[in-house]
Amino acid sequence: MIPMRSGVRVWLATGHTDMRKGMQGLTLLVQEHLKRDPHGGDLYVFRGRGGGLVKIVWHDGIGLSLYAKRLERGRFIWPATEGGAVSLTMGQLGYLLEGIDWRNPQHSWRPTRAG
Repeated sequence: MIPMRSGVRVWLATGHTDMRKGMQGLTLLVQEHLKRDPHGGDLYVFRGRGGGLVKIVWHDGIGLSLYAKRLERGRFIWPATEGGAVSLTMGQLGYLLEGIDWRNPQHSWRPTRAG
């Protein structure tokens, strides 16, 4: 994980997002639908309909970055509400990116023993 300065907020865009969108399209969603400043230093996390891919948009003060993560198994746990944003802590974001339910930390799938 990239080190973040203290005070950075994490926002989950509720609902599902068209994952064909790139940096500019997601930034436009932050401005128009979430009514927030995408250049303010917060992280904005978007999830596609299938649930196995998330994209994160972040402006670090120098430039805009786009991060993507796809789970090989399981799905990213997402709030059921739509039409806004949910705030997370950096710790909860870490759980989310590992495929663990950030509301109740457990794996969304159980690894099986090889052999």
